[in-house]
Amino acid sequence: MNMKEHILAAMREQFNRWEELLKKMPVEQIRVPLTPSNWSTKDVMSHLWAWQQRSIAKVEAARSNREPRYPEWVPGSDPASDGDTEQTNAWIYETYKEKPWPGVHQDWMNGYLLFLEVSEGINERDLLDSDKFAWLGGYSLAIVYLSSYDHHLEHFEKLMAWLDGHGRS
Repeated sequence: MNMKEHILAAMREQFNRWEELLKKMPVEQIRVPLTPSNWSTKDVMSHLWAWQQRSIAKVEAARSNREPRYPEWVPGSDPASDGDTEQTNAWIYETYKEKPWPGVHQDWMNGYLLFLEVSEGINERDLLDSDKFAWLGGYSLAIVYLSSYDHHLEHFEKLMAWLDGHGRS
């Protein structure tokens, strides 16, 4: 298995773990704040989806050999920069907190699957070449995947710990 296949296999495995967990959770539990935070599982999924849009923009740009076209982001901030993540996360929460769970889940699922689909068109050499895309500032495209994987894993582990402490469904 080459590096690209390994990365995409890990991403698919993570997607499947999330889907398995989410399907087991009753909607009422998905809406419950994950104390001490005021975010629910639904809010976490909106958060992951919003950040995922930047990853998709980067992969689509790499596949088309162009600069990324980022989605609308926090007003007045640069979508190419992580910027103030607390401010960005607060904006994501406020923007999507009223969105119903079915739409949030569908957006996240479609985004993740699009990310994987677009990734199939990236060749391994481009994935690993740190000089290929100047807009990545000396990093290889693989960092986009590793960051997305780590971000999803971080929230998955936090959710699992919360569920363990509050009784799983």
